[in-house]
Amino acid sequence: MSATLSAEDIYVRYYVGHKGKFGHEFLEFEFRPDGQLRYANNSNYKNDTCIRKQAYVSPQVLNELKRIVEDSEIMQEDDGQWPEPDKIGRQELEILINNEHISFTTGKIGSLADVNNSKDPDGLRSFYYLVQDLKCLVFSLIGLHFKIKPIQ
Repeated sequence: MSATLSAEDIYVRYYVGHKGKFGHEFLEFEFRPDGQLRYANNSNYKNDTCIRKQAYVSPQVLNELKRIVEDSEIMQEDDGQWPEPDKIGRQELEILINNEHISFTTGKIGSLADVNNSKDPDGLRSFYYLVQDLKCLVFSLIGLHFKIKPIQ
């Protein structure tokens, strides 16, 4: 990550993973201020391998990313009351936007019931929905960038 970010820049990194029967399995993606999107998905299930993709997105995509983050109001949240990472797994979300930096760490969230039963359901709900939106954006971008063309 660049040491000289301007107020217009955005940096987002998300990680979810665990270490278990099949080794270290994880999903991670990162948006950098220069538009670089890095994606990695490591699953050793049935001898699967790590999938790594890298692409550059337009300033319009970065602006949409900023809008999603700002609309979520996640920057006002605190992960102090969220579930701690455990053997089931961990999630990490790091955001730098408008010269504000925040980093969250929590356990895996199985469903909205887990969110509603937590000590901070409102804050964890913001995190949960933001992560869903970010995953949707990333999977769409990766799918668009790396679509396999059938041979005619």
